[in-house]
Order: sequence, then structure tokens, then C-alpha cells
Amino acid sequence: MASQCLVSTRRVFVCSIMLSFLVAAFGSNFDQDFQLTWGDERAKILNNRQLLTLSLDKVSGSGFQSKNQYLFGKIDMQLKLVPGNSAGTVTAYYLSSQGSTHDEIDFEFLGNLSGDPYILHTNVFTQGKGNREQQFYLWFDPTQDFHTYSILWNPLTIIFSVDGTPIRQFKNLESYNIPFPKDQPMWIYSSLWNADDWATRGGLVKTDWSQAPFTASYRNFNAQACIWSSGSSSCSSTSRGSSWLTESLDNTGQARIKWVQRNYMIYNYCTDTKRFPQGFPPECSIA
Repeated sequence: MASQCLVSTRRVFVCSIMLSFLVAAFGSNFDQDFQLTWGDERAKILNNRQLLTLSLDKVSGSGFQSKNQYLFGKIDMQLKLVPGNSAGTVTAYYLSSQGSTHDEIDFEFLGNLSGDPYILHTNVFTQGKGNREQQFYLWFDPTQDFHTYSILWNPLTIIFSVDGTPIRQFKNLESYNIPFPKDQPMWIYSSLWNADDWATRGGLVKTDWSQAPFTASYRNFNAQACIWSSGSSSCSSTSRGSSWLTESLDNTGQARIKWVQRNYMIYNYCTDTKRFPQGFPPECSIA
């Protein structure tokens, strides 16, 4: 269907919150939705295109990105992270546009020594500005099995979830002059790379290359989303099935996110007085 959205010379404007998706990928094959972008043979699509693996060795890491751009969506991916001594490694899974004023929604998994927990690092960039980090421990071992990591991105909010449990929300507070990512279509990216200068205990613990290759695995990519192509959206105000486009946290979701943040959050930029001695960013008090 033809998009009913308008395109300005500087940015894309979505004409209505009541858009609905015309594209959904459920457990789709990775060849259809993604392309391997770097790392040579370290990135592989296996098992009849239902499994994707990324590997890291001392020479290089690896990565992939979506073939489509999206402007709003409910994105799920199941990941099984690098097992054993993963110190120094980072597995990144995120949405991002391009350019110096890009928008970005990040999951990053910071490896650790055997027996120590992974750190789940989240961030939101708007118009090229990030510095909105929140970090969590997980309530399970993310290396033993696949777990679902989800991003709900609609005109009202961004919600990060793990196995259906919300862990973080970034609301649209544009009425308070706080930028929100809603004008720039984004690709989905993922990579496995060496970051032992900062990833584990601030860079004190280095990557043990005798454990290489390090491998992370992906399956069951699901997307209910609006594809952006050639300056127009695949969404239409006449389509159905778009409850995600106006979804936000209900009372149960609010209670669950408070439980996670009370028990598993280990860093919150909104409480870092050393970093923000002149006062916290405005969304910290409003939200």
C-alpha cells in the first residue's frame, strides 16, 4: 500500500500514531532478513538458515545487519552468549540510523571471567547524543540456553525486555524538549568484538585468547515493524494488528520493571552524581 506519510528535506515525519504494520517476520530465515557484513567466515548462517553464529578470534570479530530499515517496531531476537571465560568480549545487538546525529537503541552484553555474571548494558541515543546508560545483571546464565531480548519502539516509548520482562523504559518526552528517536529509520545490527580496554572491570581484565574462538548464537528473529524503503513506510492507517504501536507499560509491567531495577540494576546514569555534578539530565526527574 502507498504510504500516507510525508517526507521533508531534513527528516522523515510519520503522519499518525495510528499507523499499523504491513510486515511481520516470525522465526524467519536469516538469509531473508539479514546480511553478514564483516568477519569473513567468522559469521555463519546454519541449520537451514534458522541459526546465525558470530565468532571472535585474535584477528577479527564479526557482525551482521538487517537488509531492511525500520521506523518503529517490536523486535525480538533469541541469543545465547559466549560461554566460559568471555572477559574482554562484547556482544552488541542494537538498532541504529547513520550519521553524526544518528539515533540508536542498544543492548550490549559485556563478558566476564568464568563464574562471574555478564553485564547487560543499555543505552539510547537521540540526535547523536547518548550518555543514557543503564546496566543490569541477569537473573539467569545467558550462556546456557537461548533467551529472548526485545525492543519495543513506537512513537510513545522505547521498552527493553528480557524473556518478556521489561527492564527499562525511555518515554517520549518531547513536550519537555527532550529529543526522542522517531524521525530516523534504523537498521538492526549485531556484532561480536574485542573491547578488553574497557569491557570487563574497566579494562583491568583482558581477553584470554587461548579460549578463542568465542562464539555467540542467534535464532528466532521476530519483527512486527514498519519497513522504510525509498522514502516511504510500509505502514498504513487502514491495516490491522498494530497494538504494539500504541503499547506502553501497564500496572503489571510497571511493577515488573521496578522489581528488575531494584534487584538487578547495577548502574543508572540518573543517579551518578560524580558524572553529573551540575544536575541530572532532565528526563531523570520527569520520567
